[in-house]
Amino acid sequence: MMSNSTAIAIIVPKPVSAIPTCIEKIEAARFAWDEFFRGQLRNPHTRVAYMRAVRSFLEWAEKKSIPLTQIEPGKVGEYFDQLEGSIPKKKLHLSALRAFFDVLVNRHVLILNPAATVRGDRYRVVEGKTMEITPDQARRLLASIDTKHLIGRRDKAIIVTLIYTAARVGAVANLRLKDFVWDGSQYTLRFEEKGGQSRLIPVRHDLQLFLIAYRDEFDWQAEPKDSAFFRSVAGRTGKLTKKPLRGIDICRMMKRRLEAAGLPEQLSPHSFRVATVTDLLTQGIALEDVQYLAGHA
Repeated sequence: MMSNSTAIAIIVPKPVSAIPTCIEKIEAARFAWDEFFRGQLRNPHTRVAYMRAVRSFLEWAEKKSIPLTQIEPGKVGEYFDQLEGSIPKKKLHLSALRAFFDVLVNRHVLILNPAATVRGDRYRVVEGKTMEITPDQARRLLASIDTKHLIGRRDKAIIVTLIYTAARVGAVANLRLKDFVWDGSQYTLRFEEKGGQSRLIPVRHDLQLFLIAYRDEFDWQAEPKDSAFFRSVAGRTGKLTKKPLRGIDICRMMKRRLEAAGLPEQLSPHSFRVATVTDLLTQGIALEDVQYLAGHA
């Protein structure tokens, strides 16, 4: 039992939602803070990650005695020079700052977005990480595929799907005829992802052309809607069967195509997924939108 003379120290943590001092001082900035973190960011995980990133920068700026209204691109670059952590972490911080500063510009707190022209670090390959395919490598790969033959048209349609949707190999292999549909204004692809998640992705016009050209190789309108979209080929006949390609089949196809194009053997279908996600984050696309595209929302 504790004696009456024992002093008990109660530590009250600082609320994580407290508005930074430099924001609190400016009415329009306070409004922008509330608008961005409570109004625009609906995904709670994105909200926490972005708030942590913005706070980190504002605390650094305060220590440097840099007023909010005098933040310039050079100062943002200086912040990233000293920021420790992985490149994906830095990309997330840059994406958060770009998005938040956009709101400050819209609310006339800042004249220009100081993070808009700051370049993020390129994601480099390290042991144990998926190698990212570059745009030039992707163009080389696609250019190397002979589409005069059915197999070439099928393989190109698969690879372009991987590039533009950031879908997992398994999700692409599981596509059915019913998953490629016209909604009255554009085509969409529905992917069944891990954990029973279903994603509906709008199809770019160029991807649409590849998919339609491939689908028209067989009498798809006469088949059940649950029939496989991407199909295997019967031996050396060059003719499509009704059997679906498996994920491992797509991986093997990719290895053959990469070798024929003279590209690094470390590349894989997942390399397209990494490249697409990295590119979108670098462009400043909201993390929650990228998470949805990649099936992580």
